[in-house]
Amino acid sequence: MDGGQPVPSPLVPLENVSADSSMSLEQKTTFVFVILLFIFLGILIVRCFRILLDPYRSMPTSTWADGLEGLEKGQFDHALA
Repeated sequence: MDGGQPVPSPLVPLENVSADSSMSLEQKTTFVFVILLFIFLGILIVRCFRILLDPYRSMPTSTWADGLEGLEKGQFDHALA
C-alpha cells in the first residue's frame, strides 16, 4: 500500500503524553474523590456482610434490666419515688 508505513489510528495519541499532564486539576480531584468513595463503599459492604454473618456479635450482652438490683417486675412505681 504505502510502502510499509504504519497508518496512524485516531485512538492512539501520536506523542508520548503522560497521564498527569493530560488531566486537569479538577479531573484529578474528582478522580481521587471517586476512589475514596469506592474505598468507603467497600468498607461498608464488608461491615454489612460481617453483621449478616454474625448478627449477635455486635449486640451488647447486658440488658436494660441488669442495673435494677433488688427490683422485681412490677416494682417500678417504688423506684420512681
